[in-house]
Amino acid sequence: MSRAGIGAYAKTNNQLVTEHTPLVKRIAHHLLQRLPSSVQLDDLVQAGMLGLLEASNKYDATKGASFSTFAGIRIRGAMLDEVRRGDWAPRSVYRNSRRISQAIREKEYYKGGEASDIEIAEHLQVSMEEYSAMLRDSVGCRLFSFDEIFDVEDPEQSRLIGSSPSVLEEFQRSEFGTRLVEAVDRLPEREKLVMSLYYTEELNLREIGEILGVSESRVSQIHSQATLRLKSRLADWAGE
Repeated sequence: MSRAGIGAYAKTNNQLVTEHTPLVKRIAHHLLQRLPSSVQLDDLVQAGMLGLLEASNKYDATKGASFSTFAGIRIRGAMLDEVRRGDWAPRSVYRNSRRISQAIREKEYYKGGEASDIEIAEHLQVSMEEYSAMLRDSVGCRLFSFDEIFDVEDPEQSRLIGSSPSVLEEFQRSEFGTRLVEAVDRLPEREKLVMSLYYTEELNLREIGEILGVSESRVSQIHSQATLRLKSRLADWAGE
């Protein structure tokens, strides 16, 4: 590449980074709503900016996707990687998360229908106060298992971020995506609404609480229970 070409390339990259810096902050604020207080906004933004820089260097407009779509995948992935490296959650949190998921699965199997929060607590032999505390603790823990499920890329996106999935991998991703959509659609109405408002409409917990007429804490519990319910229903597929 000539010196002029290098200069033009660098200018284009800098422009992409400058124009999409607000995207980094928006994604960081959205993720922060679901993370423990130990995670700092500045850390997410810093990791996201590195993801944005990486995206600007690897973006190929001929692949058909917009830069915003491509960069969003990279930015979010970089932020989640940063939080994973912190490994903040104690083992008891993961253990309780698995217990809740298993309890939902067993209760719904024997009942043949949706298990309420009261029934789940009874199955775990804990009080509703204890169950609510377990859900609060699992908010950040389930982020990684659930978001990695929820963010399964379709084959086209996988090619965009530089991977080369096999035919079997593409089929599995497509099949799992179908199973996930079906599982979300079978959630209790309130849980399904919270998931839709949070992931599709990108409302925060306070905004969702205002719509439902409940507190942010209650929205968080509903969201956690919904993700753990999905985990229980998709456990066979996930190889859990």
